Amino acid sequence: MAAQAAAPAAGRRGQDTPRTRRRRKARAWTGWLFALPALVMYGVFVLLPLCSSLQYSLYDWDGITAAKWVGLANYVQVLTDPRLVEPILHAFIFIIFFSIIPVCGGLVIASIIKDLKSKAFGTAARILLFIPQIIPAAAAAVAWVWMYSSDGVVNQLLRGAGLGGMARAWLGDFDWALPAVGIIGTWLGIGLCTILLIAGIGKIDSSLYEAARLDGAGWFQEFRAVTLPGLRSEIGVCITITTIAALASFDAVFMSTQGGPGHSTMVPGVAIYRLAFVENNIGLASAMAIVLVLLVLLVVGPLQRLFKEK
Repeated sequence: MAAQAAAPAAGRRGQDTPRTRRRRKARAWTGWLFALPALVMYGVFVLLPLCSSLQYSLYDWDGITAAKWVGLANYVQVLTDPRLVEPILHAFIFIIFFSIIPVCGGLVIASIIKDLKSKAFGTAARILLFIPQIIPAAAAAVAWVWMYSSDGVVNQLLRGAGLGGMARAWLGDFDWALPAVGIIGTWLGIGLCTILLIAGIGKIDSSLYEAARLDGAGWFQEFRAVTLPGLRSEIGVCITITTIAALASFDAVFMSTQGGPGHSTMVPGVAIYRLAFVENNIGLASAMAIVLVLLVLLVVGPLQRLFKEK
């Protein structure tokens, strides 16, 4: 009898009553209400300007006079005009300096800091490496302009090491300006990559390192067999962030060379600025901005799949 009486009660408790459904809907709406301010800001400051840029890219417009419909002509020019294709190529070269070198250097430095016995030294190293992240890129670029000058620190060090023949005005040299600006990006990015990778090493099971040492693994074998596989997701985050920074670079380049000398350091961000605010070609600048967005998505999308943890 007790079991028979409990059965209907259990059935009633398990039923999806109108009151339960209302509570479930209320919880769902509560979540959306918390997200609403962020969604509004994202729509106003990201989606709306993106849609406006897409619209402007279909017109020949100087920002003042009446716009003239040109369809996809601006996109054709962006992809065929050597003056506009060159900045895109420079952005991909910057991936070496902004992404590959900082990530590889960060991996090595993080592995070395992991093995340090002095915690004080490790903490000091983390602080020094992270300092570039709290300095605005524009201010860092100004400091590097002084360091790269004819009488700057870089040339003084070269002369002191007996390599005075290599001294030059680095940012004014057509051949060396692009690598010189790239090194600024390396300096800005290596600290962030190192800190992220150190945090990732901290979550790797220490028993794996102990087992590797018991098997007679050296530093490199331990790094290759334990550290690298354990940092798959962190490496993906680092490469994603730094690749976007390389493709969308603006402040460091603008404050150091403004795309010069000539067009040797011109990147899409600076080219978009010059097209819009110097040449008053809003349509072409918008088309290049949309192309840059598509390039970022095309590069970052496969990277996300490549480094997704299995």
